[in-house]
Amino acid sequence: MDSIKANDVLDAKGLTCPMPIVKTKKAITNMPEGHVLEVQATDKGSKADLKAWAENSGHQYIGTIEEGGQLKHYIRKSSNEEGSEKKHERVVSNEELLSKVEGADQYTILDVREEAEYAFNHIPNAISIPFGELEDRMDELKKDQDIYVVCRTGNRSDMAAQKLAEKGFAQVYNVVPGMSKWTGQTISLNENN
Repeated sequence: MDSIKANDVLDAKGLTCPMPIVKTKKAITNMPEGHVLEVQATDKGSKADLKAWAENSGHQYIGTIEEGGQLKHYIRKSSNEEGSEKKHERVVSNEELLSKVEGADQYTILDVREEAEYAFNHIPNAISIPFGELEDRMDELKKDQDIYVVCRTGNRSDMAAQKLAEKGFAQVYNVVPGMSKWTGQTISLNENN
């Protein structure tokens, strides 16, 4: 297949969440409406992340091509009339979640980071469902229970919280800033946590 023509190319190879989204957001801001951005990445999670970000920000996610371990994502910049980035309205701080963890309430902690991130550092009893698998695994969650969604910085968890709310989960909270600043107990593959 011939290469797809894009108006601009962004090199996000070697970067992990949230950096491909941060760089994409910055690059697309400076582009004219209707132009197509090719985002080159190596992080497998970037496909689900960029697709959800594009949908939430009103831009058009066109698709992804994988070539030799490299992903090429194509995103079309929307016009100002097409929409602006949405955020999940229910947000709690790490400290608020920590008080829940230390209490006796019934709740679910959903960790939407990639499996490797979860394996090396996660909150005890958190359920691991990587963001890219969430759509197919929602049946593992209880719609009538409070769900606290965590990721590394609050970006993927925001998109996951929005997706859950759209599917009828009523008590969903995005935890910010997430695991990058978590001070509570964790479980890790490493012995020194």
